[in-house]
Amino acid sequence: MAVPSQLKAIQHHLRTAQEHEKRDPVVAYYCRLYAMQTGMKLDSKSPECRKFLVKLMDQLETMKKELSDNESITQEIVGNAHIENYALKMFLYADNEDRSGRFHKNMIKSFYTASLLLDVLTVFGELSEENIQHRKYARWKATYIHNCLKNGETPQAGPIGMEGEAYAEESEGGGPSQTPQFPPGSQPSFHGGAVDPGPGSVSPSNFNNIQVPPGSHAPANTPAEIPPPAGDVRLTPEDFTRAQKYCKYAGSALQYEDVATAVQNLQKALKLLTTGKE
Repeated sequence: MAVPSQLKAIQHHLRTAQEHEKRDPVVAYYCRLYAMQTGMKLDSKSPECRKFLVKLMDQLETMKKELSDNESITQEIVGNAHIENYALKMFLYADNEDRSGRFHKNMIKSFYTASLLLDVLTVFGELSEENIQHRKYARWKATYIHNCLKNGETPQAGPIGMEGEAYAEESEGGGPSQTPQFPPGSQPSFHGGAVDPGPGSVSPSNFNNIQVPPGSHAPANTPAEIPPPAGDVRLTPEDFTRAQKYCKYAGSALQYEDVATAVQNLQKALKLLTTGKE
């Protein structure tokens, strides 16, 4: 069923859901949930939009039943970690390719899909300031590199100022003024799918080997050295909740065999529990 023109803003999120249908049903589910929630705000009264959204709700209900034994669906905090980890993996892959001067469609697609998945994170609540910046940078980079290659120009590698570029600030489901277009099924795979982004590039399924240069837009690493427990640490209920969140994030990262992210989140939890500070 075609997306009504009034709901054009969610069509890329729905395409991302379709591309992940078999590879990662959790990503597909939350992309559709975001699309449904956003679509309701855009237009839930016109007959064509109402019909489309009802069908989307039915699809979500079916998926929820099929995934009823999946913690990422039944526990919001696990689902949040799953989507955030996936989005940041895509971001890191694209950022590494960009900084290495390897510009190709797969990298552009990864930047743009990361920005869409950071949109999806809003189903769990407001984005952190860090993820807002990730989303803005990823969406802008996708547009900038896409336009450069389209015009036969060589993009400037790495972080550069966004002034003067065609970038439209996100609104409800918004995006760049010139959205990169990709053929259906061109989504890069994290699970061993065939990807040929170009000579010398890093496969997105091999994230453990990616070294993020200093100054990256990716989250800063937590120091490896954890201070010894303070004499009288008083932890609040909120501290315990945050520590539990970091442990959930670590568990989600291990599903992708991402040891670095798992260790990073466990270190954050340990530091919080031993010092009462993050």
